Amino acid sequence: MRVGIIGGGTIARLLLEHIRRGDVGDAKVVAIAGRGKRSGGAALAREFSVAHVTGLKGLLAKKPDVVVEAASHEAVRDYGEPLLRKAVALIVLSAGALCDDKLRGKLERAAEKSGALFYVPSGGVGGLDALKAACMAGVQEVTIAVAKPPGAWKGVAYVEKLKVDLDGLREPRTLYEGPARAGVPLFPANVNIAAVLSMAGVGFDRTRLKVVADPGLVHNTHTITVRGKTGNISIKLENVPAPDNPKTAWLACYSALAALKAAKSRVRYGT
Repeated sequence: MRVGIIGGGTIARLLLEHIRRGDVGDAKVVAIAGRGKRSGGAALAREFSVAHVTGLKGLLAKKPDVVVEAASHEAVRDYGEPLLRKAVALIVLSAGALCDDKLRGKLERAAEKSGALFYVPSGGVGGLDALKAACMAGVQEVTIAVAKPPGAWKGVAYVEKLKVDLDGLREPRTLYEGPARAGVPLFPANVNIAAVLSMAGVGFDRTRLKVVADPGLVHNTHTITVRGKTGNISIKLENVPAPDNPKTAWLACYSALAALKAAKSRVRYGT
């Protein structure tokens, strides 16, 4: 399996390390796509002796079977549809970009037409198999509360506009509460999990999102509740933040690895 990676952060490094160790079978990273020669991707490429490319044309020239997007919403928009049209499997981690119905529709249609896999992993949450089953019977309510230590919300433009003193917080502060449709775009690197939950369940408009900065937390904590005809579901995940990026759960990074391993497998357990 020839693998391309878009991005040069924590997730890209994790994939490179595990693929080099042989943890994903006969997979081989053939290219890392980045914005320029000074990007994090370029540095990783040199460290792991992998080709570094800029742009879609350079990535396609390396003939990947599957590409893992681990960069940004912008990368999903720039690379997603063209890769799928070329029958290259695509694993999208910046799921918040898919809050854009028009973009998501383009990617879905491209995948259906070419037969390529379009895969959005569960990231830092769980229980999506149960949620999808419950939705088949009928669901009245789906909510997700995303609570993280204050430091995880630093650098978020929306939070800066709220003028919250993150360093001075002494009690939990709700940063957003409302439909996932409106909330997901406000936190482009922090609540991709709410996007995944929305797409797996009742959609962005009916999924309720609450975002909290909590100085009492050590872990990124996600609480999911589902009420439906098959019963009620309550899930709480306390995720260790990624070592180099407190905005991302360590579990989400390994979700990318699990997705890559499953991409070519003919045997699957759960979803």
